[in-house]
Amino acid sequence: MAGAPGGDEDEDDDSDVPPGLPRDAPFVMSPAGHAALTEEARRLWQEERPRVVEVVSWAASLGDRSENADYQYGKRRLREIDRRLRFLRKRLDRAQVVDPAKPARRDRVFFGATVEYAREDGAEAAVTIVGLDEADAGRGRISYAAPVARALLGASVGDLVKLRTPGGVEELEVLAIRYPEPGNPP
Repeated sequence: MAGAPGGDEDEDDDSDVPPGLPRDAPFVMSPAGHAALTEEARRLWQEERPRVVEVVSWAASLGDRSENADYQYGKRRLREIDRRLRFLRKRLDRAQVVDPAKPARRDRVFFGATVEYAREDGAEAAVTIVGLDEADAGRGRISYAAPVARALLGASVGDLVKLRTPGGVEELEVLAIRYPEPGNPP
């Protein structure tokens, strides 16, 4: 049931839109990120879903479904797979693939840039600006929608940018900007 609590339809409509971005904003991603999501969708649709459907069909043929764990788990797994497929299809439909190795300008921070910056306290950090589904903070890969990335986008080496944090406004100084070479993902 659409809109019903616990219903599958449209329950994740807005959950994939990061705060501060318009609902209809495209999802910027690298060619590698796009390929990874496409492969996940293919694997779910062509491999995993048919296997689960087979198990559910077999379990349903046994009769009483109310106490049939294979049937109940299989149906739950099918709902999870279908929910993820809807998410992936929406994301891929709105994807804007940008090759970070081919920026229009290399002197400013754009998608795919690795940016070294200094904080007000003198601490230095480096981040690579990637797509939402490619972010991995532990590896220094942050989404273009992250507050630090949004503060850095468009800046040049030597620029001071303002980062709004819960503790107030902090200035960051851009120290270096690098882009991957063609053929090397960020």
